[in-house]
Amino acid sequence: MYRNFPMISRVVYGRGCFDQLDDILTDRRRPGSDSMVFVVDDVFEGSDLAARVPVRDSDVLLWADVDVEPKTSYVDEMTDLARAAAGDEPAGVIGIGGGSVMDLAKAVSLMLTNPGSSADYQGWDLIRNPAIYHVGIPTLSGTGAEVSRTAVLTGPEKKLGLNSDHTVFDQVVLDPDLIADAPDRQRFYTGMDCYIHCVESLEGTYLNAFSEAYGSKALELCREVFLGERTPESDEKLMMASFFGGMSIAYSQVGVAHAASYGLSYVLGLKHGEGNCVAFNHLEEFYPEGVAEFHRMAEFAGVDIPTDVTRGLSDPDMERMMDVSLGMGPLWENALGPDWRDRMTRERLRALYERM
Repeated sequence: MYRNFPMISRVVYGRGCFDQLDDILTDRRRPGSDSMVFVVDDVFEGSDLAARVPVRDSDVLLWADVDVEPKTSYVDEMTDLARAAAGDEPAGVIGIGGGSVMDLAKAVSLMLTNPGSSADYQGWDLIRNPAIYHVGIPTLSGTGAEVSRTAVLTGPEKKLGLNSDHTVFDQVVLDPDLIADAPDRQRFYTGMDCYIHCVESLEGTYLNAFSEAYGSKALELCREVFLGERTPESDEKLMMASFFGGMSIAYSQVGVAHAASYGLSYVLGLKHGEGNCVAFNHLEEFYPEGVAEFHRMAEFAGVDIPTDVTRGLSDPDMERMMDVSLGMGPLWENALGPDWRDRMTRERLRALYERM
């Protein structure tokens, strides 16, 4: 049976379109349920962007600390804060920030309507109740979080997303002006997340014409952005690469780099984009052309990819890292096929991690 997956209901795109946010949200406010919960990256606290967030008297503004990637405990804490301030079902949740903030906003919107802890829902299609209305507004581009059906979280036992049809945003606001001032290094790592998951999608066993159409265009845009001169159009291209890249895996999957990155992030605390780069840097046996081009992009950007991050890792930590990675079955199957368990043994994965 073919997957009947959801897509974002509404998208607004263009420079300055962030200023339409109040009008967009007005249509969702109802008597008795008019409070909006804004989840905003705390890096913007006191900034010009913060002053433009259309917070009304009945609304709640939560500053999100994403110096480390979102944990299930943090999602639960933010959900409790939102519920205490805005009631059980506010009119909506709006995430403004990079991929981690958007994942956090998606998770809070789900946990406002589903009982228990967010850790209970780490996996595929465990969410039972639809989320409340939720909006994603990226201030970094590359992760594809604005279009994906997952909210990536680190829990007490694993790093795994809330993968659900209910996770997808109802509305996204794509304003290239919002990503213009992103630090160069951070821009590179989030952009490489897009590049890497396009390579993984295009070379995976799940590949189909739908995924290929989006992934090929995203890959083309990544090349223009990261192997060409920086121009005013670069931010627009990167924003659309992220959007198309996210769509490319909606009907396929990512692969070895992402599967390995989940283990790196869980045990070593590496940010998602950086973890992908650390892993992809050593995956010539799986993606020879992609890794060679990635090396050229890193050199062009003047970014040195961290190495030897697993040196001196204890055996229990290595085992835990492998457990998390091997728990990403669909990613490994896309990369290696249905017999992936025979092909990616613990011994082979350990040797791969030891090279990182």
